[in-house]
Amino acid sequence: MGHARRTGTTRHRSALLPPRTGTAARRAPASSPRPPHPRPRTTRLRRALLSALLTVAIVTPLAGAARPQIPAPPPAILTAPLTPSTLPSAYEANRKNATEAARMAAVHGDAHRAAADRALAAPSRRLLAFDGRGTGQATEVLGDLTHAEHIAVLVPGSDTTLDTYARFHRAAAALYTHLTHRTGPTHGPAHGPAPRVAVIAWLGYETPATVSTTVTTTTRADEAAPRLRAFVRRLRTLAPAGTHLSLLCHSYGSVVCGRAATGLDADDIALVGSPGTGADSAAALHTRARVWAARGSDDWVADVPHVRAGLFGTTVGFGTDPVSTAFGARVFDAADADHSGYFTPGSASLANLARITLDHPREVTRG
Repeated sequence: MGHARRTGTTRHRSALLPPRTGTAARRAPASSPRPPHPRPRTTRLRRALLSALLTVAIVTPLAGAARPQIPAPPPAILTAPLTPSTLPSAYEANRKNATEAARMAAVHGDAHRAAADRALAAPSRRLLAFDGRGTGQATEVLGDLTHAEHIAVLVPGSDTTLDTYARFHRAAAALYTHLTHRTGPTHGPAHGPAPRVAVIAWLGYETPATVSTTVTTTTRADEAAPRLRAFVRRLRTLAPAGTHLSLLCHSYGSVVCGRAATGLDADDIALVGSPGTGADSAAALHTRARVWAARGSDDWVADVPHVRAGLFGTTVGFGTDPVSTAFGARVFDAADADHSGYFTPGSASLANLARITLDHPREVTRG
């Protein structure tokens, strides 16, 4: 899911949201006899979802046709296997690739993409991967990966592309800043230096558009899941043995984490602003990781129907609400966070995500 904004008291609603009014909501005239078998709630939700799908099926092709494909070079070919000692050369190779992508985008006349690529090509950026083709993908490291005792991998939701990457980077940077400046009962001069941490912004899959049919199914998540598992395995070879690794999964990114959970070598999985995971419960994720979930009181995703329904051979929706008792996750406090606010500096959700990253479960404030 994406980053819908609120204007006044009106909420922008995703493709998953059913209309508030319609034929299913009208009452029969007083003189009409009541049907002997009221329509089940799941049937009404199916009709609402189908209506939304038909709408976005018309809108999406028109929106996508407005912008031509942006040219970019293929990803950099690394001359040596990725190891702790070759990380600097890998970062450099990917920065050079981003520089060339920026040049090609500028020649193509896309100043916005050129600027986004150019920002990623800056000498201070540490790119584990970069692909400027299409909507683009990038994996960026904040901190020293080879010495990190704690690693957080951020998995983004819909509408996260190279064009919107700056927003994703701000979330990762906010967490990294909080972690490296954190104070508390286990930090400060009396307790020795703060633990070494790294935060990774993993845009390693093609995210769905918020207004699209793909955002209502697990298709993109199923494609992304093996990539995420492979990336985590690679991280384990680059980081010190025993490093605590957390996945912080936002919106549709939580669907990705849910589909990848089985066999994923992670210690904690945190789902924020989640429409569901495609699983009925945390136990059904079949992971050794602790599973956390949170949703702010101002997050519109609360209005998404937490069901799965079959439509034309496709399963729409993601099942049980991750913050519900039925799901069985460790629910933590996100206060009044809206859908885009879970990594806002000073927020309760950011503080709790930092505690999860640092493996301090007892300090996490529960929701």
